[in-house]
Amino acid sequence: MEPLHDWRVSASRAIEIQRSLAEQVSRQGEVEVVRFVGGVDISVDKSSGTGTGAVVILRYPELSVAETSVVSGALDFPYIPGLLSFREAPLLLAACERLRITPDLILVDGQGVAHPRRIGLASHLGLWLETPTVGCAKSLLCGRHEAVGGERGDYAEIVDREETVGVALRTKRGVKPVYVSVGDKLSLESAIDWVLKCGRGYRLPEPTRLAHLAAGGNLKPKRAMTPAAGR
Repeated sequence: MEPLHDWRVSASRAIEIQRSLAEQVSRQGEVEVVRFVGGVDISVDKSSGTGTGAVVILRYPELSVAETSVVSGALDFPYIPGLLSFREAPLLLAACERLRITPDLILVDGQGVAHPRRIGLASHLGLWLETPTVGCAKSLLCGRHEAVGGERGDYAEIVDREETVGVALRTKRGVKPVYVSVGDKLSLESAIDWVLKCGRGYRLPEPTRLAHLAAGGNLKPKRAMTPAAGR
């Protein structure tokens, strides 16, 4: 993992970094072979200013847990909408560094390019990790969309400043949609496809659902059996 920049910066400098890195984000590509898919999420204790970042690696297509990595620590950057990656990514990257298995694809509970400066947490992590990433957020950060059909797989494009930046995707009948966008190194069509492929009957895809549980201390940690399990 080659450092791209310092995380301890001012808000104005963080915006400059985002604008520079956004030009490096790729919205094209496919993942031909997936053996391991990762899920990323973080829980925050606002009272103490600390967080717990979790990465869960699942075997694909079984979606069984192969490895988990959880790291807790201080959140050094203030809460500023649009700059959450500067607050959350350091813990998540620390969790990724402890992995023995390298995922072929990572689903992130957060925005990808569906972001005012087109570089949310999923895109930022994708650039650092040099791994295809998908943003799968529970809420909309920017743009608007039409009503989403009621069946699983129905979606409506999210449009911001006349640009399609993602989709509101129905992952389960009768539940609210999730907001899917390209993180890095994938097309939007492929990002949608992977979120649906990783579904197991819940609103959230299994990788981020389990990462959410792990970040909250509700998933038993598991290490890979041998280093040979990775690539």
